[in-house]
Amino acid sequence: MTNPLLADWDTPFGLPPFDQITDADFSPAVDAALAESRENIAAIADNPDAPTFENTIEALELADETLGRVLGAFYGVAGADSNPAREALQREFAPKLSAYSSEVSENKALFARVETLWAARDTLDLTDEQQRVLMLSRRTFVRSGALLEGDDAVALRNVKSRLSVLGTEFTQNLLADEREWFMPLAAGDMDGLPDFVIATAKAAGKDKGADGPVVTLSRSLIVPFLQFSERRDLRQKAYEAWAARGANGGKTDNRALAAETLKLREQRAGLLGYETFADFKLETEMAGTPAAVRDLLMKVWKPAKAAAEADAEVLKRMLHADGWDGPLEPWDWRFYSEKRRKELHDLDEAELKPYLQLDRMIEASFACANRLFNLDFAPIEGPIYHPDVRLWEVTRNGEHIAVFIGDYFARGSKRSGAWCSAMRSQQRLSGDVRPHVVNVCNFAKPAEGKPALLSYDDARTLFHEFGHALHQMLSDVTYESISGTSVARDFVELPSQLYEHWLEVPEVLAEFATHSETGEPMPKDLLDRMLAATTYDMGFQTVEYVASALVDLEFHNGPAPADPMQKQAEILEDIGMPHAIRMRHATPHFAHVFAGDGYSSGYYSYMWSEVMDADAFAAFEEADDPFDADTAKRLEKTVLSSGGSVDAAELYTAFRGRLPGVDALLKGRGLDQAA
Repeated sequence: MTNPLLADWDTPFGLPPFDQITDADFSPAVDAALAESRENIAAIADNPDAPTFENTIEALELADETLGRVLGAFYGVAGADSNPAREALQREFAPKLSAYSSEVSENKALFARVETLWAARDTLDLTDEQQRVLMLSRRTFVRSGALLEGDDAVALRNVKSRLSVLGTEFTQNLLADEREWFMPLAAGDMDGLPDFVIATAKAAGKDKGADGPVVTLSRSLIVPFLQFSERRDLRQKAYEAWAARGANGGKTDNRALAAETLKLREQRAGLLGYETFADFKLETEMAGTPAAVRDLLMKVWKPAKAAAEADAEVLKRMLHADGWDGPLEPWDWRFYSEKRRKELHDLDEAELKPYLQLDRMIEASFACANRLFNLDFAPIEGPIYHPDVRLWEVTRNGEHIAVFIGDYFARGSKRSGAWCSAMRSQQRLSGDVRPHVVNVCNFAKPAEGKPALLSYDDARTLFHEFGHALHQMLSDVTYESISGTSVARDFVELPSQLYEHWLEVPEVLAEFATHSETGEPMPKDLLDRMLAATTYDMGFQTVEYVASALVDLEFHNGPAPADPMQKQAEILEDIGMPHAIRMRHATPHFAHVFAGDGYSSGYYSYMWSEVMDADAFAAFEEADDPFDADTAKRLEKTVLSSGGSVDAAELYTAFRGRLPGVDALLKGRGLDQAA
């Protein structure tokens, strides 16, 4: 019987045939695809003809087509709908894929062909895009160890293989901790909880098979519990479980994995001739150097810490007024901050949530894309990997642009957080290939028949991930290696963070923030109060983020620490971390950094991109129209459609005329007065 992953996909828009694929199909399909890729690589390397861009670089672009298709389907479901079989497959695939990658980068005949082209690049009559792809291809070979020989080449191969295994184990340990912990709530345990939190807790209890409501480690449940629960003892218990993910001892403890990962990254950088892993990693980013990253983070840290410490004094007085002695603790901050927000802005989450329906916020994100980029979204039917998944066809003037896939609700089989990925990326080398783009979130699933309601932070997350999706959908390049979000890590967050600004446009909320029961639009007074509060508690939010970014940077900007937890404590003490705030991602659950290399030495990139996104949205403000057509066209042409075809700094300068400074970021976060 033909493996459905290897057959032609006779499905709407060539989507993976999830209705035919079983977990047993993945391993043989990956093996077959790897064998095909190896044959393709050998044919390129052993080609007796002189190297040309077409028979070498373009052939490399197409060498892994089948493998990419199979892995796009597998990893699409592995993170969003995991099970023991898929977790075992991830552990099986990690060393196999690492070994194949090393084989390619160590293929001397193949690299020699690339080097020949690189040496003759000025005589090849290449387009600018082809010149860029050639440069990036050679750079990837070099940074992967193509210039290493003998024992050093073997050592690097072993390091990369082990790192791939560690990243998979780290992720699966974290998922296990998040999946297994929950706290039952008796009738007397729900003091202060609004109806929407109780309903979410009941739904979570049903999902866990518990006899009643529970608190889980899903952000969409634990954060509102910490905001509203009058039970300080239960807030402490829930918070400490949340903070302890990956550090509970036993087989799911991530601390030793983090230490080994940092040591291996240090070894990898040394083999490649770099002083530190941060130097290696940041060489290809906009920031360029660890010093530049630290300079940005410290410029933001000082005013953020000042604002947070001033807020902490107010919250501590509220704690003491309630009869609690001692310091303000991390499990107190959200509770008293929510009370203070209500006092300052006459605003509370329970009042807002009925106006922030998931379906209406999806409509809002689509409507903004329509007004900015003339994109239309129509629901379609097709194979899906879970019943919660929804599909839309994206068109422009009737022309097919992409398939957008939305997977919005939290479940035990889904890793935490929110992300965007492409099961298929845009490219034109093998035809007009249009992308399949996925947004995955972890919003609380409502009771049957009830609408899903979001917090304002949830709504921002939805817009953020959709900004990434637009970067993928509007990509217009020839080569997949530079398609969509294949850009510098500290540029990749620009489109996503920029798109969040349209959620704050009053006319958008006036149209789409409608009450879940009455259908009435959000009253203008409530809308004004909500928008006025968008920078509320920004000291706390900025401190917990920047602390994480600084720890990530320092972990990689020197010798690997033998004990990362001790090093984490030393870094936080050195910067004066406020007692009542902890890192957004402590080391044992810092998946951005330890689940893979993506954000290692690069967690700062959200802040780097925010420097640009605050300045970029100002271009629309200067045009006196958040939907100014000329500015939107320029944004699409210079940023969203270009992928990695041009250096990121050049792309931004083409859009804005210059690179921005940190002032716009501080003003956007309301921290300019604290600077």
